[in-house]
Amino acid sequence: MARIKNIEQLIENGQTMELRKARSVALTILDNALTAVDPKSIMESKISLQNSKLNVEGYQYHLAEYNHIYVVGAGKASGAMAQALENMLEGYITEGIVNVPHGNQLKTKKITLNEANHPSPDEAGARGAQKILDIAEKAEKNDLVICLISGGGSSLMPLPRGNISLSDKQQVTEMLLKSGAAIDEINIVRKHISQIKGGWLAKKCYPATVLSLILSDVVGDSLSSIASGPTVADSYTFADARRVLERHKLWRKVPLTIQTLIADGEKGSIPDTPKATDKAFEKTRNIIIANNKYALNVARTCSMSLGMNTMLLTTTLEGEAKQVGTVFASIGKEILDSDNPIPKPATIIAGGETTVHVLGKGLGGRNQELALSAALKLGNVRPIVLACLSTDGIDGPTDAAGAIIDGNTLTRAKEVGMNAVEYLTANDSHHFFKTLDDLIFTGLTGTNVNDIIALVVQP
Repeated sequence: MARIKNIEQLIENGQTMELRKARSVALTILDNALTAVDPKSIMESKISLQNSKLNVEGYQYHLAEYNHIYVVGAGKASGAMAQALENMLEGYITEGIVNVPHGNQLKTKKITLNEANHPSPDEAGARGAQKILDIAEKAEKNDLVICLISGGGSSLMPLPRGNISLSDKQQVTEMLLKSGAAIDEINIVRKHISQIKGGWLAKKCYPATVLSLILSDVVGDSLSSIASGPTVADSYTFADARRVLERHKLWRKVPLTIQTLIADGEKGSIPDTPKATDKAFEKTRNIIIANNKYALNVARTCSMSLGMNTMLLTTTLEGEAKQVGTVFASIGKEILDSDNPIPKPATIIAGGETTVHVLGKGLGGRNQELALSAALKLGNVRPIVLACLSTDGIDGPTDAAGAIIDGNTLTRAKEVGMNAVEYLTANDSHHFFKTLDDLIFTGLTGTNVNDIIALVVQP
């Protein structure tokens, strides 16, 4: 069953046989990659239980030796992770709570799935985060705390520090998202205004043993950045948080409570986030069980099985979405003209996470903006297709996962009276692709390993 709900319609939107074939290749590749990073499948392939011994990526935990086993966590994939873990360990789990996005359809018995808002944190997330912290603080020396962490966990697990209110945190999150700040920059700030992120969860669990199972949505898989690293020692300081805000010209615009807390931290009046020397991390293990590279390797295998010459370009793609789109269109044209860097029929696969510096008043997401930019650069070079999506199924503040374009996109847009340049300038890629029926829809996928791009060039 296809994970891309409208895959057949998107293929039929190709106006020639060659474009329909290229669209089919690109969308099949993305669909296979999405299927591969289903959290339930990942958990079942990476974790096993034999004679009360939990085996995880070469590590072993003797569950019978622990007095209590608690499960906590947050993220877009954490609900499915919790369900899979509970199916394996139901008789061993004492209690647990995991914060998941609104709209969760999963059911569990021992682990509470607490629905909260994303990407802007809400009161439900804060209540869930407090319950997570309550469990952490009651865990003792002979207890095991299993943390299920995935992308989106930072927004879903808000617990502001000091006098910072949830609305203050919501405000700074929105400001950082709109500023074009990279996700690791956003997380530096989040960690320093939180009671639970930046290693604080691990510290609160001490002296219990902590096992974190992580689905990475961060370019480069920096453990401290995934969900703002609740169980990872933090190397950044309050001064770094201030520099992020200053770099994006936000320091004087954020709420005074945030300025005050960061300033107090710089002066040493309050403790910084836990560092690597903290004894809590001697009893903490963080394991990445899937990431963007995992998905792209599946995508590469799929592409090759379809008879395409295939290159996995990068798993660490970053940059302004509209600029990245221009680059990919240029690569496509180069392959078409000279069979460089690989000969036709060719697929270039890439992953990571771009950013959008929002200046217009339109609606869109980084993948939709990337695709629109690529369409403009591509022009009417018809045997080329680019499809891209966010693996969580949500591209920016929209209900689409991404978009698809080909060498006929601008012609179709012109026929219905749309000026692609105007839509890109207004950051209104969503309405552009909605009009053309070229938005990619998956719904909430229950996973999150960054974005995937498939560029297909036919002879």
